[in-house]
Parts: sequence; structure tokens; C-alpha cells
Amino acid sequence: MTALLLSLHVLAAIVAIGPITVAASMFPRYVRPPGEDAEAPPERDRRQVAALLHRICRGYTVLGVAVPVFGVATGARLGVLTDAWLLASILLTVAAAALLTAVILPGQRSLLDPATVSESAAGGDTADGARGEVAGAGTGGADARGSAAARLAMTTGIFNLLWAAVVVLMIVRPGSTTGV
Repeated sequence: MTALLLSLHVLAAIVAIGPITVAASMFPRYVRPPGEDAEAPPERDRRQVAALLHRICRGYTVLGVAVPVFGVATGARLGVLTDAWLLASILLTVAAAALLTAVILPGQRSLLDPATVSESAAGGDTADGARGEVAGAGTGGADARGSAAARLAMTTGIFNLLWAAVVVLMIVRPGSTTGV
């Protein structure tokens, strides 16, 4: 049973957390003003990609709840719930989850702000069904949007580093006989 729980924990981490880290890391690129890049995709395409990446992050966040559930179940089976490495992993996981739900997802949503959405047919549909344009598009808000995207990219980097630290703790398990 322990092997099954551990397998489900690792599989859930790969299937759920992997897509979040990739999609969240790509998102800021598609909401930044294109600047001088002549090869940047058209604004409508960038909006659609950004909306799709946000939907991926939201959807896999729900699936990601399985990771700590299977992790705690595995830890209980192994009798390691009070080990320092597992407690540190839990704290890092809580910090990563808080960043995702309190900063990254709302930050993405604000960059796809429906308050600035135009109801005109010229705005078109985004990938998540909203109509119109990315916040600040076509206005003087390009600098603000670029700054918000940069802050979001930094926060996403921290989120990814937290998960990398959890992975290292799960593999090395300080103090264990199987640790490196």
C-alpha cells in the first residue's frame, strides 16, 4: 500500500505541479507589451495564449490538491510525519500554495482584467470566454502592465524554487539512511 501511495503522490506531483510551473512561467511573456520585437505574435493571439495559460494554471491547481493528500497519506504509512525534512516540505508546500492562490492566479486574472473588457465584436473572444482586450492594451497602461508582468514573473520564479526545494527534500531526506 505504501508503494501505491508513494507512486500516486509522485505521479500527482508530476501531472499537476509540472503544468502549473510551465504555464505560470510562460504567462508573463504573453501579457507584456511586445515592445520593439517585430516577430512578436499579434495582440489577439497573445491574449488567447495568456488566457489559455491562466486556465491551465487554475485547472491544475484543483488537481494539485492531490499532491499533499497523497503525500501526507504516504508519510503516515511510513511513520515519518514528525521528521524535520517532511515538516519542512509541508511548510514549503503551504508557502507555494499560498503564492499560487493568493498572488499568481489573482495576478494573472488582473492582467486579463474583465473590467477593461470591451463588449464590441472588434475585441474578439479570449480563450477563457471573456470578450475584449488585456488590461491596458492600446492605452498608456503598457508600462504598468509590463511592470505587473515582471512582478508576476518574479513571484512565479519563487513558486518554482519552492517546489524545487520540496523535490530535493523528498529525494535527499536529511537524516535518513537513503539520503545522499
